[in-house]
Amino acid sequence: MQPTAITLKKKIITKNNTGRTFTMNGSEIILWADDEIDLLKPHIMFLKQKGYNVETVSNGRDALDRAATKHYNLIILDENMPGISGLETLAQIKQTQPDVPVIMITKSEEEDIMNQAIGNKISDYLIKPLNPNQILLSIKKNLHSGSLVSQQATNDYQQNFQKIGMAINSAANIEDWYEVYRKLVFWELNLAETETNMDELLTMQKNEANNEFAKFIKKNYENWIGSENSPLMSNELMKNKVFPLLDNDEKVFFIVIDNFRLDQWKVVKPLLSDYFTIDEDDLYCTILPTATQYARNAIFSGLMPIEISRMFPDLWVDEDEEDGKNLNESPLIQTIIDRYRKKYKFSYNKINDSATGEKLLQNFSNFNNYDLNVLVINFVDMLSHARTESKMIRELAHSDAAYRSITESWFKHSGTLDIFRKIAENGYKIVLTTDHGTIKVDNTIKVIGDKNTNTNLRYKVGKNLSYNQKQVYEIKNPIQLGLPSPNISSTYIFAFGRDFFAYPNNYNYYVQYYNETFQHGGISMEEMLVPIITMSKK
Repeated sequence: MQPTAITLKKKIITKNNTGRTFTMNGSEIILWADDEIDLLKPHIMFLKQKGYNVETVSNGRDALDRAATKHYNLIILDENMPGISGLETLAQIKQTQPDVPVIMITKSEEEDIMNQAIGNKISDYLIKPLNPNQILLSIKKNLHSGSLVSQQATNDYQQNFQKIGMAINSAANIEDWYEVYRKLVFWELNLAETETNMDELLTMQKNEANNEFAKFIKKNYENWIGSENSPLMSNELMKNKVFPLLDNDEKVFFIVIDNFRLDQWKVVKPLLSDYFTIDEDDLYCTILPTATQYARNAIFSGLMPIEISRMFPDLWVDEDEEDGKNLNESPLIQTIIDRYRKKYKFSYNKINDSATGEKLLQNFSNFNNYDLNVLVINFVDMLSHARTESKMIRELAHSDAAYRSITESWFKHSGTLDIFRKIAENGYKIVLTTDHGTIKVDNTIKVIGDKNTNTNLRYKVGKNLSYNQKQVYEIKNPIQLGLPSPNISSTYIFAFGRDFFAYPNNYNYYVQYYNETFQHGGISMEEMLVPIITMSKK
């Protein structure tokens, strides 16, 4: 039986930052070395009353001897001791026990002593005369910060759980859903940084939110198409976010990171804070299907897919054609520039590997010849596909948190950050976004289609589809949703939440191979509510 939200809320396990369960102030052993240790007895008694086991020595040599034969949870060192100084003792302790936190205490406020202590990776630095509460605070910060933060995060999320649930149930427009999604991502990141058992509860709440979001999309999406009251969508980004900057004589980079979710943006954002001021940090709603062929082509053309196929049939590739679905992006950009009678000169580049990125950096001066420079960066999309196909990558990115971590590491170390730095150095504005997000799927929905049915796991388009209508968003008249109809009787169906489609005749294969992979194309907050950011050089 699945645990309920109520039973999950009652379960709290406090852990320290190593992940081990502990009882605060129950068994921590502290070594305190000070040549005036007798004068510190009131402080030591205070700590013992708080539950700490404090052992004392009066010099650095004895401290080293004790530390060599016994493990201490924390060591306090006086800097000015006869014989071996506190700094020398610290250096030797760090060679043998680098993970033990050390608090340095001194009468001196000389900057050089502080620099040496910090250089030897002390955990804290206190100046005499000492206040007992000052010492206690430092000990708690170094021994219990992880557990205190975890417990506080758990308590805070529990207090907000009901508020978020009410926000989910009362969400009436797209702005409400943006706010719900922001809150869920905030808590996802917050809880991921701590050791709590709230993950299962948060997952349940995200699933609940996606169920309600799917109902919202089914009710409203068709009315948005062609309406002036629609939210900002894929086909309006260039007109509303890029062109106004260019018209204001700004130099602009329009960067599209394929498959880039809000949570991934949140972990990348701090890496850019030294170089950019965030002018706008918002969300927009992608079109359906949330797949590159549709969403990214809509971004670059400023048109819905049906309009691209009618106005520029040579630039549109149908589902059943073997040609690449995103090979005409540069010509599509030219169509929107021409349609709005703009005179912008633009460049278009796609980065699929580090070599391409390095080449762009080497020839960065070429970008100065253009008003608009468009970059498509494919790493995150490549990661999601590689995770499906590679057991090793699946292990490395086994969860959303791991998926974010790999994204952050790539951004920091692949040369992508160097490109952003270079853009900042040259004074460009950046409009950063994505064509769609992705969601981890784990629930199979059976569908039957003929050989011409597309292969995407989150949406299907075909003329002879068989499925349970209650499990999908069904589109019998694609033109009403701005979608081309490959055949007169073509139907689109979209999966909700964490569902994915599988054929009955190969059902076990699909379940085993695709279960818990990251997919896109369907209806979920993760896929449809995606970041749009404008940045300026700091």
